[in-house]
Amino acid sequence: MDASKRRFLRGGRITKELRPPWLLAPTTFTDACTRCGKCINLCAEHILVVGDAGFPLVEFGLGECTFCGDCGSECEADLFHTDRSSASEAWRHKAVVSDACLAARGVMCRSCEDACEPQAIRFPLVAGKVPGPVIDAKACTGCGACLRHCPEQAIALL
Repeated sequence: MDASKRRFLRGGRITKELRPPWLLAPTTFTDACTRCGKCINLCAEHILVVGDAGFPLVEFGLGECTFCGDCGSECEADLFHTDRSSASEAWRHKAVVSDACLAARGVMCRSCEDACEPQAIRFPLVAGKVPGPVIDAKACTGCGACLRHCPEQAIALL
């Protein structure tokens, strides 16, 4: 049984598990990872945690990824790209806002915009309405800062 099904049966939300950035082959990560824990121990932001079956997961509730590259520096299985200099190349995940956003209910909130260092989230003015978030996918690095600061957990990385 996969981790998302286990989480659902335990009463939790089904979420897509996020693996560390800069993986060479994210789809076969669990086949090659030795679960040594070095990437978790080296994470400067402490957002890598031990997930189901001992594989590392990114937990944005603990902070955001600064793309320092330390997680891949001592990987025994050599699973990470050697060039970890560009945050835009770290992974393909981008922020997506759901209907649970406060702006969709007419409540002014710009927490995600304030937290977004690359300024990928904007709130364009709309006459007679509370502005809603618009995400520039090209500017979004998938760092997760917006997830942690959203009071409604209305943002996901997909």
